[in-house]
Amino acid sequence: MSQQTPPRWNLKNVYPSLDSEEYASDFNRMRSLLSALEDFLAGEASQLDATSSADEIAKATANLIERFNDILLLAATLRPYLESFIATDSYDKNAQKKLSQYEMTSVRTHQAFLQARAWFGKVAEKLPAAVPLHETVSAHAFFVREEVEQSRYLMTEAEESLAAELNLSAGNAWEKLQGTLTSQLSVDFDLDGRIQRLSMPALINLRAHPVEDVRRRAYEEENRTWPKIQESLAAAMNGIKGQVNTLNQRRGRLDALHGALDRARMDRETLDSMLEAMQDSLPDFHRYFKTKAARFGYEKLPWWNLFAPSGESKTIFTFEEARDFILRHFESFSPDLRSFARHAFDNNWIDAEQREGKRGGAFCMEVAGVGESRILCNFDGSLDQVSTLAHELGHAFHNDCMVRAKKTELQKNIPMTQAETASIMCETIVTTAALKKVKSEQEELAILETRLIGNAQVIVDIYSRFLFEKEVFERRLSSELSAEELCEIMESCQKKAYGDALDERYLQKWMWTWKPHYYSADLSFYNFPYAFGLLFGTGLYSIYQKRGAAFVEDYEKLLACTGEGTAAELAARFGIDLRQKFFWNDGLKIIKDQISRYCSI
Repeated sequence: MSQQTPPRWNLKNVYPSLDSEEYASDFNRMRSLLSALEDFLAGEASQLDATSSADEIAKATANLIERFNDILLLAATLRPYLESFIATDSYDKNAQKKLSQYEMTSVRTHQAFLQARAWFGKVAEKLPAAVPLHETVSAHAFFVREEVEQSRYLMTEAEESLAAELNLSAGNAWEKLQGTLTSQLSVDFDLDGRIQRLSMPALINLRAHPVEDVRRRAYEEENRTWPKIQESLAAAMNGIKGQVNTLNQRRGRLDALHGALDRARMDRETLDSMLEAMQDSLPDFHRYFKTKAARFGYEKLPWWNLFAPSGESKTIFTFEEARDFILRHFESFSPDLRSFARHAFDNNWIDAEQREGKRGGAFCMEVAGVGESRILCNFDGSLDQVSTLAHELGHAFHNDCMVRAKKTELQKNIPMTQAETASIMCETIVTTAALKKVKSEQEELAILETRLIGNAQVIVDIYSRFLFEKEVFERRLSSELSAEELCEIMESCQKKAYGDALDERYLQKWMWTWKPHYYSADLSFYNFPYAFGLLFGTGLYSIYQKRGAAFVEDYEKLLACTGEGTAAELAARFGIDLRQKFFWNDGLKIIKDQISRYCSI
């Protein structure tokens, strides 16, 4: 087995370098486009109101949409390019400086959107008649409808402008601090018989190491290390959550969850039915955890064994082997999916190498200017990381479906709920196809383990994270929270989700420190959409099992349109009522069957 080093991504086709004329030209062009948009909003658009004709409003709306699409195309090229440097090397001062410069234009873009949103609210009664009068407006009818609805939750123009500017030195600054601190924190760790300097993401990845002693020592080292920066991270958490609470109150939001639901294009009835189904499934997951604990000789599972592999999982994939594994199983779903993934591998869209200064976790980002995506992961050779890679390739395929359908940037604005559809599908494709070809129960056990680890994270752990964030927001209304209090809340919520299946002496109270989603003012409750994505994607896979290849074309059309409807509207295309618990139960049944099989081996 070769010891190939996992690849780093290549963005030379976007811009030659950070200091290139091409980058500078696009950056200056974006500022020019913003100035022209600001002039249009302050001039021609401001002269129109509810007394203007539908034709005038239609023309002005089309003008706004075209300007926004041009600006967003540049934004979705410049920002990912800058993030590609910072996410892989937080020590890159040049990239950080240029990102800071870019963020000034980002504030102006945000302010322009808020002005436009307020304008949509002003002319709302004329928009139903105006939308059909112009082709561009008709093609963006959902965007217009959504903007009118969200115009109800705006402060005054001056207040919104000030909030956007202050965010650079408030929420955005706290978010950067958390990312920098956690990416640059590292430890000396005895691994493979020698002391190695490991970044915290690399240390966390050892939770899936095949040797229990390594997993236990990594868990203990993690718990010794986070207190070194706990005060700074607690300050960041308090700053972010306090800011969000204040702005929600001023904007007339019911609570922090209100805005998150609107961003997810979900209603509370849908969320409640999904959460209730998740709660009902917890005993099944507890059965899985206890069975797993018994495999390791425990009555209850200690946290360091939560991600432990089972079965014949000592085999470590090289990146080449992971690539071949994914391509082979993508082929079983669609030749187009395999061809797309191969293109991504062959053209260095993926940064997979673990190294100091690189952010933890995994993500996929669209680089709109070249119609491509880039994927970051921290590949360690485990089956879990192979699954993660398939997941992120699903996001990239989703982006590609929209590009091939020639969707505009406004039409490609998809919420987290729909954004997980293709990624969950790709994970399911890989593991389901692999399960069909197992040669022994031990091999089957290894694959089931990887799948159930992921599913447990999305259903059980995300449920605990949802409870954690909800309580933090509620308690932050009355006072700041200490690091100790944050740890107590996290442990309490883990007990509610994991029940008596985990050893309460060995939970992970420091989970709040390194999850970046908690530290974004724009991503409150960046958790329940993952559960939606898993169950929605699993439900669609069950439809695929019934329809076969005939499903694929409809599925790709659905992916192309996910920025143009609410979750309920998109689900209705497949006859799904998201407000009924039985839909969520159907998705969970597939997972419960996997648990039953796991427990029987």
